[in-house]
Amino acid sequence: MTLVIELLQIALTAAPWLLLGLVIAGLIKAWLPEHVLQRWMGGRGLGSIVRAAVIGMPLPLCSCGAIPTAIALHRGGAGRGPTTSFLISTPGVGVDSILLTSVLLGPLMAVVRVIGALVTAIVTGLLVGLTREPATPAPATPGGCCASSGCHTPTAKADEPSGLKAGLRYAFSDLLDDISAWVFAGLLLAGVLVTLVPPDTLAHYSGGLLALALMAVVGIPLYICAAAATPVAAGLLLAGISPGMALVFLLAGPITSLATLAILRRELGNAALAVYLASVLVVTVLVGWTVDGVLGMTGWNVVDQASEVQELLPVWLEWLALAVLALVAARPVRKRLLGF
Repeated sequence: MTLVIELLQIALTAAPWLLLGLVIAGLIKAWLPEHVLQRWMGGRGLGSIVRAAVIGMPLPLCSCGAIPTAIALHRGGAGRGPTTSFLISTPGVGVDSILLTSVLLGPLMAVVRVIGALVTAIVTGLLVGLTREPATPAPATPGGCCASSGCHTPTAKADEPSGLKAGLRYAFSDLLDDISAWVFAGLLLAGVLVTLVPPDTLAHYSGGLLALALMAVVGIPLYICAAAATPVAAGLLLAGISPGMALVFLLAGPITSLATLAILRRELGNAALAVYLASVLVVTVLVGWTVDGVLGMTGWNVVDQASEVQELLPVWLEWLALAVLALVAARPVRKRLLGF
């Protein structure tokens, strides 16, 4: 019963912000076509790498969903650096995960998560941009890593609706189908951690570069979306790991996966893959180490910040948002109510 209560409490806290994030994701999908991305990401210098990182951050794409878009942009003229930067920043954070981070881990962790993803994307993009193109890039066709066709199809078909309706349809069908199982798994794991693992249990495993590097090594091969990683990180934080370790998990887990690594190797070559892995590992660890150091000097408590944010919304609104999410996540109900 305690587990059920904790799970429900976390779900209620997250539901309004996840619902808001899905709405914003639909608006972005509707108003930011791929040809605009390709124009903004043109070039191979620092400016294009930074633009690719900034543009990719709010986009509503999971790790596997970012792959076909990034490859299409690369084959359409985007350089290796901007392509890599986009491939990291897009799944690393999104409007939904930023809102969830603010409410579950506090506004400070949301800010450092965004900054960490941006730094990781820019540094890795710069380093990969220095590698040479493979002689004959192999075609890369991702498959089987996401739940819906929307994750693999970056552009709309000619007979599909366009504009705002299409964007919201994408957010509450394709995107929600892709993340719903992962978010539920993340909420369940967070509930287990909060219920069964006493506070500070993992504190003696936390701290130092070795612990941060271990967290990065664990996170890099995982396939977990940014929204699902957030409640897991919150549970780990309450169990005693340092904020820096939680941040390393939030960065290393969503921004890459075995599918991403395989496609990156086929498209950009072995040298680019080696640089990519080394850069993600080193940069995320250094970002986490810096955050732990700054928090240790200032005495800021991110858990207390999260508790204050969680009290902002009335309980009735949380229940309403959770009910709406539950209804639209059930495909038969959604099809009957919304027609998709």
